[in-house]
Amino acid sequence: MNRIVLFGRLVVGFLREADIFLLLLGLVSSIYGIVLISTIPAGALVVDVQIGALVLGVLLYILFSYVDIDIIADKSWLLFIFSLLLILMLIPFGEGDAVNRRAWIRFGGIGIQPAEISKVPFIIIMGRMMATFKETRTLNSFFSLIKVSVIFGIMFVFVVGISQDIGTGLVYLGIFVVMLYIAGLKLRWFAVGAAAIAAASPLIWNMFEERQQIRIMAPWFPMEVDPTGAGVLWQVRQSQRAISAGGWFGRGLGYGRFTQSGLIPEQHTDFVFSAAGEELGFVGAIAIIALLLIIVIRCIRIGIKSNNSLGMLVCTGVAAMFIVQTIMNLGMVIGFLPVIGVPLPFFSYGGSSIVTYFAAIGLVSGIKMRPKPTRFRHL
Repeated sequence: MNRIVLFGRLVVGFLREADIFLLLLGLVSSIYGIVLISTIPAGALVVDVQIGALVLGVLLYILFSYVDIDIIADKSWLLFIFSLLLILMLIPFGEGDAVNRRAWIRFGGIGIQPAEISKVPFIIIMGRMMATFKETRTLNSFFSLIKVSVIFGIMFVFVVGISQDIGTGLVYLGIFVVMLYIAGLKLRWFAVGAAAIAAASPLIWNMFEERQQIRIMAPWFPMEVDPTGAGVLWQVRQSQRAISAGGWFGRGLGYGRFTQSGLIPEQHTDFVFSAAGEELGFVGAIAIIALLLIIVIRCIRIGIKSNNSLGMLVCTGVAAMFIVQTIMNLGMVIGFLPVIGVPLPFFSYGGSSIVTYFAAIGLVSGIKMRPKPTRFRHL
């Protein structure tokens, strides 16, 4: 009886203190995605996996809501080592597809994507370092910037070099840049960084395989790369036709000609937005964007109200992850950006992704639950 009472108190306490609105947003988005995936021929086979990942994600949301971010961040070096070891496991055990040659570790029919899972530790690591430099007013010193850039550089090289996942690597870069800006890095350092990347671009370009170079060039040089539209641009052009065919309200779930015919490869993963556009129309597509936008705004709002540097930066990092991935995914689907394998948060199929997203917003919920620092409690 006492255990039942204790459990009831825990549930009531969680419902009162955690960010239930953020959890509901994640649930609505994920269920929306599962409904879309279930109508796609290729996606119908993996719905059970997605539902299982959603359940695990909700449990992680609850767990991370109760975890003190300060305690985790103080062990950020352990998170760094864990992330590197996890990605290193791809060398002997990694598998991939046409876009990412070595991005998953598979156990039976279930795949784990180490670079995806490591996003949450990366945000915490960067948050701790930048918060420390911000509070000591040393962020804009040369040596502080070198330290934080080296840690980012190691993670980026591991993600792109070992997992061969350019898309996820660019998400890491986007998170890093946004967090630096919010932490207070002066614009001159961004200019220096941009100049350094421009100078190194020929070397970086030559590191890519020919298939990767073709994918990167395709949106901007279509006639040179794929003049007939039957090669690398086939998927994008079918996606564009599907979205335009949906009109305002779509053809109805399960009735999309492009979606149901299998003309768009990987529609249950990276191209799930085109299924929404064709079968649910402009209204259904805008609903996806609106849900993700509200999640981003909620994360930023909680970060601002946390009134401490670490909480603000972690919330910003989570928001940046959603912003960058959403822009990259929609850019791929409508043909403005290269097809480099970036899922749409909460909506695309992917167990590792769903678990990562719920763990990330769980961190944000935990920051909301933490009491304000003493100097802010009177506000």
